[in-house]
Amino acid sequence: MPITNLFKRLYKFAEIFAKLDNIQQALGRIESHQINPNLKYDTPLGQYEFKVYSQWGEDGIIQFLVNKIDIPNKVFVEFGVEDYREANTRFLLQNNNWSGLVIDASQKNVERIKSDRIYWRYNLKAECSFVERENINEILRRNGITGDIGLLSIDVDGNDYWIWEAIDTISPRIVICEYDSLLGNKRAATIPYNRSFSRSKAHYSFLYGGSSIKALTILGEKKGYSLIGSNSAGLNLFFVRNDLASQFKILKPEDAYVKCKFRNSRDEDGKLSYLGFDESLKLIEEMPLIDIETGKEIKVKDIIEV
Repeated sequence: MPITNLFKRLYKFAEIFAKLDNIQQALGRIESHQINPNLKYDTPLGQYEFKVYSQWGEDGIIQFLVNKIDIPNKVFVEFGVEDYREANTRFLLQNNNWSGLVIDASQKNVERIKSDRIYWRYNLKAECSFVERENINEILRRNGITGDIGLLSIDVDGNDYWIWEAIDTISPRIVICEYDSLLGNKRAATIPYNRSFSRSKAHYSFLYGGSSIKALTILGEKKGYSLIGSNSAGLNLFFVRNDLASQFKILKPEDAYVKCKFRNSRDEDGKLSYLGFDESLKLIEEMPLIDIETGKEIKVKDIIEV
């Protein structure tokens, strides 16, 4: 074997072992609930973050929560998982041996999940469906998932608010829901419901779609959930059911909100354009939103002016 290839492999192994060591340390910290007082974290949940399969640090936050909350029925539901290589619940499945249902609109993605060895190693179901508020409860029922479950993770890049609002078949102890950091923390706003909404078709920039942190917090309160934080990337919110939330600090939207730093905007040819926060807002300022407190239609620029 050429020396250069050998060094590359050794370097790769070193990276893997370093990652495993970081995860092991994080898990030990989570299980003992020990916090390093000398470190500052971007969010209250940031101290627990680590990434194995999640997009950001959700794996660590989930481990912290399932170690704090009594969860008799260790079942999860996650939709918008693509091929499940990057997901909020995969580490939970493999590390904690939970059972669960994952849903994606792509048949190819679902076939990839079913051909992965995790599909026979664990009690995992995968369904190909385009999730809408009209069908989500039926999807859950036909997969035998009802009542008190451990965790629900919602990430559909658009109708997240409306779908969570519609769910009444399950009562998750933990809810993770994507929010749109671009919409700030002052107005309770979400996109108007469109059952066939596609983020890439709604606006070429891929920036338009989703709900503000305030809208999801109000919805959570109506459904019996308390907001306990955001991940440090400003993408996912974490809610705990009220009967289990007394051990956590309950946050207001302005306290949990994180101004995102990621730059996932596209140009008209579909290529990444790396716009900053303010430039991104300007690009979609004329797009419509619903103010859920008044029921009136507003525009993104109305939120910018708040």
